[in-house]
Amino acid sequence: MKVLAIDDQQLVLLPLQKRLVELGYEVKIETDAVKGIELFDTFNPDLVIVDINMPGVSGLEIVKHIRLTEKSETPIMVLSGDTKDETITEGFELGIDDYMKKPLSLNEICLRVKRLIGAPELADVATTNNVIIQERCVGVVIPCYNEEERLLSKEFTDYLDENSGYHLCFVNDGSKDKTLEVLHKLQKGREDYISVYNCEKNGGKAEAVRLGMLHMAKKEDLDYIGFLDADLSTDLADFDDLVKTIENSDFKIVSGSRISRMGANITKESARKIISLTINFIIRKILKMDFKDTQCGAKIFHKDVIDIAFSEKFVTQWIFDVEIFKRMSLHFGLNEAKAMLCEQPLKRWIHADGSKLSMKDSVKIVGQLAQIAWVYRGNANNNKIKPSLAINS
Repeated sequence: MKVLAIDDQQLVLLPLQKRLVELGYEVKIETDAVKGIELFDTFNPDLVIVDINMPGVSGLEIVKHIRLTEKSETPIMVLSGDTKDETITEGFELGIDDYMKKPLSLNEICLRVKRLIGAPELADVATTNNVIIQERCVGVVIPCYNEEERLLSKEFTDYLDENSGYHLCFVNDGSKDKTLEVLHKLQKGREDYISVYNCEKNGGKAEAVRLGMLHMAKKEDLDYIGFLDADLSTDLADFDDLVKTIENSDFKIVSGSRISRMGANITKESARKIISLTINFIIRKILKMDFKDTQCGAKIFHKDVIDIAFSEKFVTQWIFDVEIFKRMSLHFGLNEAKAMLCEQPLKRWIHADGSKLSMKDSVKIVGQLAQIAWVYRGNANNNKIKPSLAINS
């Protein structure tokens, strides 16, 4: 039994293909709608699964080709995030057999496939974990410098196995140990879900994140792109909560916040906590925003502000987050920028041993804040900021 699945987001198609193949179906996938139509004509599938909202040719145009042009009665299932009544109605009027709304579990999709076309005779594979096919696709940049001993590889791979719609980009920031070797080993067999971006020279966390974000922005199927610390001080489940917030709101940036409160596990060194309070006070004065914590290493961005936030090199190495928010306020104006930014408390944040940021570096940050205030001086009418001096120490 043959299944053709067409969706412009590869991260949606890959887990679906894997599960259906495990169940004994022959499956072909296509991210280009035009090529998908050509594949229908040559592959002769027993079932077509199609998304609605695709660039160029929509899923409904594919349905029209199958039903009106080819006059085929091949069963068609729609798997889409489009929940508008008129879209669903038009789909059934054109002759689709089922309409599934994302997010949706793989188990349910497979049961619906079986109901429409039956199951292959050898289909006896148990479905152990119920992966959810999401409406959105997310890229996550993870900067790495000498992480050979600390990288929690299994936590990353387990998360990818259990959660769809994620692509991880590990940026090796000129590590002097075997970090690059560890990353390539982690990537092996998961190339569709894991990228490794290698910087031959160490440029600091700010530049590693910047290059990784710009690299991921080139992937057309991603809706949101964020970054996360390699030590998972903020875990992936908490990061997914940030994604859910930006997905269901009009915010352009959602930033994690390490606010100590009842029901949250937030631990910091006492001396670091005192310095953080001082730094955050200065940051609020510079940004003219009531941020509680700009420096948490977990943030998610709508793709359309990546160029504004990351196109130019940062002035500082450790507090580039402040520069991002400053760039947003200078580009859009302070009031509009405030409406685009959300600070979301985390459920968990643990200070990891071996942190690259020393107490001495923390003290230097105060001077770097003064540098930011000077370089980004100006008014809300500035449309593009070009820092003239980089500080990496």
